[in-house]
Amino acid sequence: MSRAARLRALKPDWITDPKVWRTEVLAGLVVALALIPEAISFSIIAGVDPAIGLFASFTMAVTIAIVGGRRAMISAATGAVALVIAPLNREHGFGHLVAAVILAGVFQVALGALGVARLMRFIPRSVMVGFVNSLAILIFMTQVPEMRNAPWPVYPLIVGGLALMVFFPKITTMIPAPLVSIVILTVITAAAGIAVPTVGDKGELPSSLPVPGLPDVPFTLDTLTTVAPYAFAVALVGLMESLMTAKLVDEITDTHSNKTRESIGQGIANIVTGFFGGMGGCAMIGQTMINVKVSGARTRLSTFLAGAFLMVLCIVFGPVVSDIPMAALVAVMVMVSCATFDWHSVAPKTLRRMPAGEITVMVITVACVVTTHNLAIGVVVGSVAAMVVFAKRVARLAEVTAVVDPDGTTVVYRVTGELFFASSNDLVGRFDYAADPDRVVIDLSAAHIWDASSVAALDAIEYTYAQRGKTVEITGLNGPSADLHGKLSGELAAGH
Repeated sequence: MSRAARLRALKPDWITDPKVWRTEVLAGLVVALALIPEAISFSIIAGVDPAIGLFASFTMAVTIAIVGGRRAMISAATGAVALVIAPLNREHGFGHLVAAVILAGVFQVALGALGVARLMRFIPRSVMVGFVNSLAILIFMTQVPEMRNAPWPVYPLIVGGLALMVFFPKITTMIPAPLVSIVILTVITAAAGIAVPTVGDKGELPSSLPVPGLPDVPFTLDTLTTVAPYAFAVALVGLMESLMTAKLVDEITDTHSNKTRESIGQGIANIVTGFFGGMGGCAMIGQTMINVKVSGARTRLSTFLAGAFLMVLCIVFGPVVSDIPMAALVAVMVMVSCATFDWHSVAPKTLRRMPAGEITVMVITVACVVTTHNLAIGVVVGSVAAMVVFAKRVARLAEVTAVVDPDGTTVVYRVTGELFFASSNDLVGRFDYAADPDRVVIDLSAAHIWDASSVAALDAIEYTYAQRGKTVEITGLNGPSADLHGKLSGELAAGH
């Protein structure tokens, strides 16, 4: 390969392919438009000026486009972070909020470096499906207030926007259907003078770029102890939502992302956002779905341009953007909700084939997220539920069969399966201590000891037989089981 060919191969797709460039640019523009009302709404939740949320969305998107580990994913100001940080702002002021955002970024960098992203492998598919479906429900629920008690023209505008997004791709996919829908509905409402809620009704757009600076707080231990709990909560919620969203995008695009780099990148983005006076944030599933699933973006350019276009739209085209009807953006988000929901997971054919435990975990995850409006809580509760279901399922696999020698002097108990805290609890009751002969052999050649609970159970069995003057011989231990049993046997049971 020539040097020129190698250089071309190293260039991003959006430089070498005009079609990719067009897709990324238009996707970034659509996402920027969708970010504006969301950022303003989250600012209100956090109790800060709308410009603060818009600044955060700008700095988060631009920074994560450079340092993040998942291409085409959108990070900006989010409701989850706003909910966590709002009490701090309310009780201690905006300076403490900014300090918490910066410290949260530091925590995220540290957690990323420690390998917290590797924990993602322990999240089962049933929780992931529940996460996706609950996310789709939340996206739809956030649009309901815009449709409640609204002027009657809002409803035909929403229906018209949905129709455009469904049928326009059948004509051409060169221009994202959401962008076409937003432009057409804005032109119709402006030309006809239709009075409906607009983006401008959400709050005043900023007229200048954010300026970097230090948080207006005393740099004391008291300040640190005040902001640290909130900062750690923001770090955990932000990482969980970002890593879950990255995993979802991996599946949609059939590509791999660097979760450790994404974790550290989220931290860097929050640190930068804090120094620019933003309210912090993390990955946004709704806008990410607009970018990846609806608009077809696949590179960092769309993420970068989403942030850049956001500021351009606010500062340069503020009056025009303010006239966009909220109905147009509601239609986009409803379409995103429908596209995000995993309809196959709730199809009768699928539900008939899925194990009851898997369905239960999915329902628990959805219920927790929808009830708390917190994706992190839903994922944690769903994962715990999945562990309980798995433990019960595996515990049933431990079997005990007894064979008495013809001469009646020895009984051999053959234990088959995995011995851990769930299965070993029932193990003690599977032996006939009173009727068994004086010599008992426990054959573990088809079993594996995983934890101290199993060793304690075996000790309890030996102790119970010993009280009746009978001897127990444990045989067939594999290497790891023998090591664990040798280290812990006789050291765990109290009162022996």
